[in-house]
Amino acid sequence: MEPPSAAPAPAPASDDEEASAFRALADPTRRQILEDLRGGELAAGEIASRFSISAPSISRHLGVLKGAGLVTERRDANRILYSLAEERLAMCVGRFLSAVCPEQIVLRHTKWRPAPEGDAS
Repeated sequence: MEPPSAAPAPAPASDDEEASAFRALADPTRRQILEDLRGGELAAGEIASRFSISAPSISRHLGVLKGAGLVTERRDANRILYSLAEERLAMCVGRFLSAVCPEQIVLRHTKWRPAPEGDAS
């Protein structure tokens, strides 16, 4: 029996895919949905209950996020559960940030990464 192989690295986002992701991120409601999904999978009804807009409007927002590849969905009986597609989001935004302000990426990693155990620096 062969050992399980690592998941293949995701393909880089095309310009169209990246543009789709940024269009999806342009709306504050969609950004809030992504933040809410950071805590884990949520049912469509749970997501809708967090907003003062109609359930059909939330459904349209979820459709845009799904179309951009920023969320995934799965069915569980009569519920639709949504999850954040972290790698996709990180690839689209990260590629852009790396191209526009690479120094800030380095600073962020340096500033936010905790020092290794026993490192006095």
